[in-house]
Amino acid sequence: MSQVFEGYERQYCELSANLSKKITSAGLLDGEQKKQKVSEIKGGLEDADGLIRKMDLEARSLTPNAKATLLVKLREYKTDLNNLKAEVKRITSANANQAARDELLESGMADTMMASADQRTRLLMSTERLNQSTERIRESRKTMLETEELGVSILQDLHQQRQSLLHAHNTLHGVDDNISRSKKILTNMSRRMSRNKWIIGTVITVLVMAIILILYFKLTH
Repeated sequence: MSQVFEGYERQYCELSANLSKKITSAGLLDGEQKKQKVSEIKGGLEDADGLIRKMDLEARSLTPNAKATLLVKLREYKTDLNNLKAEVKRITSANANQAARDELLESGMADTMMASADQRTRLLMSTERLNQSTERIRESRKTMLETEELGVSILQDLHQQRQSLLHAHNTLHGVDDNISRSKKILTNMSRRMSRNKWIIGTVITVLVMAIILILYFKLTH
């Protein structure tokens, strides 16, 4: 939730509770004292209107999910403010006589103020529930982001492992080629050695036979 909105919200709740007390006390006054108290209450109502407008502007500047949650709370605050205005209008009515005021204070005003107090209690409870829901949404979003980051990290690791495997495969393929070439070279060397062995053997045999012939001719002559 927006910290700016929460600041306005606290100011409004405090101002609403203060105005409710002043309205109750103003209903018990007469004459100039009542006028001064009503004037003071009207100034407070103007301040409350200003806070409602600020909360409305702040709520509409947020993301859709946060905005929807805050606008629900804002409608309840607007209803509360309208009730306060209605109470002020009733106690300032010029046509109400003293008996009607007494009766209103004894019954209607008491009931209205009790209902208003109950409504404010419900507003606070609703606010708490909405705050809890917002916190759960924030935690769910945090978990989703962490899961997404983990998924990206796993995909990157898998890609790196795939590249390593491809590199190892290419290396093994190169080793196989080198082994094949080495085998061919060794085979050719073996063949050459065998051929050279036969050639040397033949040369030695011829030399031995030539020496034998030379010795034979020398001995016979």
